[in-house]
Amino acid sequence: MANDLQTEREPSVTGLVTGIVSDIQDLLKQQLALFRHEVESDFNRSKEAMIAIMAGMGVALVGISFLLFMLVHLMHWGTDMPLWGCYGIVGGALAIVGGVMYFVGRRKFDSFNPLPDESAQAAKENLQCLMNPK
Repeated sequence: MANDLQTEREPSVTGLVTGIVSDIQDLLKQQLALFRHEVESDFNRSKEAMIAIMAGMGVALVGISFLLFMLVHLMHWGTDMPLWGCYGIVGGALAIVGGVMYFVGRRKFDSFNPLPDESAQAAKENLQCLMNPK
């Protein structure tokens, strides 16, 4: 019919720009929330793992201490070395082993990136799209 006119107006440029800015803000908020969630998740998993590792190391340290005292006294009993010499030999060997373990652990720790890679990459891609629209 001739009286069926559409009265909907076209969206204004200001409305479109406001919508785009709102969408960009929402996207950045979501990226920040994802980044925060990944960091918290990694931190919690690391904390739980460290608690278990530290407890295990504490118990192992007590056991190793007793074994080392046994080794020193066994060396003193089996040789004519003085007790202080036996302690020196065992202590020196442990210092060398500990130093090697420290450097191996340090190299392993330096070999990875503790930052969340996925969120950082997604945020980088979003910023590149915003700065260089095609």
